[in-house]
Amino acid sequence: MAEVETAPAAVEYQQKETVYCGVCSLPPEYCEYGGTTKKCEEWLESAHPDLHSKLYSSDPNVTANLSTLSIAVQQRSEKDAAKKAAKAAAQESKESEKRATSMITIKRIERNKRKYVTTIFGLEQFGLELKKCAKDFGKKFATGSSVTKVPGGGDEITVQGDVSDDLMDYILENYKDIPEDNVECVEDKKNKKSGGP
Repeated sequence: MAEVETAPAAVEYQQKETVYCGVCSLPPEYCEYGGTTKKCEEWLESAHPDLHSKLYSSDPNVTANLSTLSIAVQQRSEKDAAKKAAKAAAQESKESEKRATSMITIKRIERNKRKYVTTIFGLEQFGLELKKCAKDFGKKFATGSSVTKVPGGGDEITVQGDVSDDLMDYILENYKDIPEDNVECVEDKKNKKSGGP
């Protein structure tokens, strides 16, 4: 009789759950490379205490291995960690200062006698995606809106119609991280060409 080969049993894969840091969005094992080690450790301790005790434990084997490192290597690693933390703090303060000083300009521009276009400049400084904002403005005000390049560099959102006041209210209402002092409305009229004699 011929032997019948049996097919190997199907292997069941179990889903693995991965935890990502709420501060730097890396897995907690790699937070030390992100530059915000202290904040990441505090977040991990509050959100996942069991994982925190596993990663940041005071295991005698780990401390024994660390003590065998040369003093120069320990000083270098401490210096590198301090540099990363200082760099991250400087970048964070630079971004917050940039947001505090940047302005959003809403301009109402006259096209013809009674036709207007509203432009918004400076939204990208607050971390907003211009295409998404343009689509939201178009839906909200039932008009056409698009992202256009500015000759001086940068992008602005152009919304058809005179919606400058409503647009200012909409921005302040829906984007909470933009302070009211940083939004200004400007009316820009077309210069009329003077006729010759």
